[in-house]
Amino acid sequence: MINKTNRNKIRLRKHLRVRKKITGTAERPRMNVFRSLNNIYVQIIDDTTGNTLVSASTLDAALKGKVAKGGNKEAAKEVGKLVASKAIDKGIKKVVFDRGGYIYHGRIKELADAAREAGLDF
Repeated sequence: MINKTNRNKIRLRKHLRVRKKITGTAERPRMNVFRSLNNIYVQIIDDTTGNTLVSASTLDAALKGKVAKGGNKEAAKEVGKLVASKAIDKGIKKVVFDRGGYIYHGRIKELADAAREAGLDF
């Protein structure tokens, strides 16, 4: 029998492997990305306390008029700009980028580039 590979299981395995090495601190929190088929979500997390400091997604009210569909590169770029502006407002300039086991391509790359352009350092 041919077994179909579960790509989400593979992604989670990669994510756990990366999470062993990446942790966010109060000085440099972790910027975590989750990508679904229709939306993209970003959180900036302080792992020492376990608190989410900043979050943004394509479902935010600030992006409702700007984004027609949440599952494309343009939406990811807008989310990157939004999370960077929220982080800078809270005094966060440096983060550790956690791509969540996804390959650095497409929506993940657009989000990261937009966050860098908006002022986050990683």
